[in-house]
Amino acid sequence: MNADAEGNSGAVVSAQSREGSPVADDFVPSALGTREHWDAVYERELKTFQDYGATGEIWFGEESMYRVIRWMQKHKIPLDASVLDIGTGNGVFLVELVEDFLNLSTKLSGFHVCVDKGTYDAISLNPDNAVEKRKQYVMSLSRVLEVKGFFLITSCNWTKAELLDAFSEGFELFEELPTPKFSFGGRCGNTVAALVFQKRETSLDKVS
Repeated sequence: MNADAEGNSGAVVSAQSREGSPVADDFVPSALGTREHWDAVYERELKTFQDYGATGEIWFGEESMYRVIRWMQKHKIPLDASVLDIGTGNGVFLVELVEDFLNLSTKLSGFHVCVDKGTYDAISLNPDNAVEKRKQYVMSLSRVLEVKGFFLITSCNWTKAELLDAFSEGFELFEELPTPKFSFGGRCGNTVAALVFQKRETSLDKVS
């Protein structure tokens, strides 16, 4: 598969893949949306690391990591903040985050920051009711992220408008991060969408 503008070698597909899909406004199902696929991918990457010391692929390229870290530094996220890397993969982002910025945390709830680079994209390709799995994703995110906590998502499958719609329940847009642009046929666009959401307080939060 071809690499995109940020160095990603095709783990996910572009939004244009929805054209011709049998399900309106959805993606063609793919093995890329299954846990079995990614277990196999990272088993191979682990063996490569053990054999050669290569860290493996960085989804969306190194710039996507540093874009998130720069945002956290700019907004003075505390050093003891609890951060969840959703779909950690080979862990390169977490290693960089800990070395450059944060302390480790093993908590499984009450996160100050949640980060997603491609996991929501992969879930969107799941062959077993991807629409329902995306809803489960949003509900799970809402449970683990504390009120006024931040959710940073990078996606090459979904546009800004689509992400705003998907996370409209319980979240509000805090900031859009700059990403590489392209020009085609006289029109300009972004190769990926990178948004920062902030969790609003809901009735469930007030009860708990």
